[in-house]
Amino acid sequence: MPFGIILLVAIGVLIYFGVLHRVLDRMKLNDKTALLFLAMMVVGFFLPAIPLSRSLSINIGGGIVPIVLAVYLIVTADEAAEKIRSIIASIISGIAVFFTGRLLPAEPEVMIIDPLFAFAIIAGVVAYIFGRSRRGAFIAGILGILIGDLLYAFGVAGRPIGTVIGGAGVFDATVISGVIAVLLCEIVGETRERLQGGTAKADLSARKENKVSNIEVKENNSLRGDEKDET
Repeated sequence: MPFGIILLVAIGVLIYFGVLHRVLDRMKLNDKTALLFLAMMVVGFFLPAIPLSRSLSINIGGGIVPIVLAVYLIVTADEAAEKIRSIIASIISGIAVFFTGRLLPAEPEVMIIDPLFAFAIIAGVVAYIFGRSRRGAFIAGILGILIGDLLYAFGVAGRPIGTVIGGAGVFDATVISGVIAVLLCEIVGETRERLQGGTAKADLSARKENKVSNIEVKENNSLRGDEKDET
């Protein structure tokens, strides 16, 4: 069974038990919608690919459903800036994946990790950097892999060389890339919030100490004034 399917099932279980509620809420995606898209990706992966031409087709679960999900997230974004940023980040991520494929060794055996995992990591990191928000990073993560795959399919000469968009390993890379992008946002975002929270608490504590010190100074001055009046 493809690793992407196993990962989607695991994510589905976490969503069902409410573990990822905060993450989905920040992406403005409810549990039912998320589970629906996950189910469509899993089922669609095993359905026959839809032919686009004689030498090019697209997998339903690994190509069509992720694209529909990305478009849905873009359309439902509140700010126009986030929509534009997500699209630009997706294009940059796709280009990065394409050129990474051109630079990697032709023999996968000589690489430390599987090339598809390398693509997923590259796409996820680039998506996080340029997507900024959790929603934008996720969109760029999944679309980046598909755009890179599409660029590879058409090749340098602009002619499809015979491939299935979103099939097999690309499906795994798409899922992993989206997870990495959101995971980076969560880790960095939570760390930043904790640091800012700690700084805020320190500032508040310092303000309280200064306030107490000022009160003590005023009380001391008042006592001195009373002593002078008595003398």
